[in-house]
Amino acid sequence: MLRSHELLETISLPGRDNYGLPSSQLSFPDGGAFGIELSSINNLKILETVLTLTDAAGVRVNRVDECRGIFRLPEKEISEMVVLCRERNIAPVFSIGPRAVYDTGGFVRAKNGVRVGYRLRGMDNVMYALDDVIKGVELGVRDFLVYDEGLLSVISKLRNKGELPGDIRLKLSVHSGCANPAAAALFSEVGADSINLVPDLELPMLSAVRQAVSCTLDIFSDTAADAGGMIRTPQIPEIIRLCAPVYLKCGAVSQGHQNHLPSQNEIEERVRQMVCVLETISRYAPELRQTTHV
Repeated sequence: MLRSHELLETISLPGRDNYGLPSSQLSFPDGGAFGIELSSINNLKILETVLTLTDAAGVRVNRVDECRGIFRLPEKEISEMVVLCRERNIAPVFSIGPRAVYDTGGFVRAKNGVRVGYRLRGMDNVMYALDDVIKGVELGVRDFLVYDEGLLSVISKLRNKGELPGDIRLKLSVHSGCANPAAAALFSEVGADSINLVPDLELPMLSAVRQAVSCTLDIFSDTAADAGGMIRTPQIPEIIRLCAPVYLKCGAVSQGHQNHLPSQNEIEERVRQMVCVLETISRYAPELRQTTHV
């Protein structure tokens, strides 16, 4: 009988975390190693403020995430956000609205129920979530933030059938709890084009995930207080080397909570933290190039 690590390797998974820490041989289509991602860009005003601040700082953001849900924004505002981002060569990612914490069920609010995260309760909510995707597509959205594994599979199958546009991209949320190479491989097989890993994976763990999948990885450079309040800025050059192509999610440490409407001070601090990350890359790994790919 083969030992466990040997069995894992027979099914194309790493036998254990990758302590050799090899450099990733992958990149974005333009050869870039990393992109910068800002989350909690939850309405047009926040987006405009962020762009003003990044322009003033002389830095570029590649992707912005709306995190509260398509169904919480007026259609006109969604369209304006899409247009503004495309004018600036930024990928706007809109989250699919329905989720357990918005639903009328009580389990998600119980001590044990918090483990279900943002998953969908019942088939009606899957339908409502798909409605959000269809509306988003009609308004020009092509990048969607997905919380529920079943919904990820549904959207991917409809994309493959041609019922949804072939150019939509599906970003798996951190709330789906992807924390190891086996889970990452599964999510990738189901249809994830980009996987937001849990924030506290160590370098050998991250390297093993990259060994298992070729899709883009999304990794927090820092997290909100509710998510541990960690700051990984000194590790960022090494994370890029191991995990490219990678989106670095910057500035969440500016907030105590996730997915709310950040204040002006929080937005300014978010961009300031993004600048710190870019300066760290420039100082310690200037050979690592930021992508211009959208």
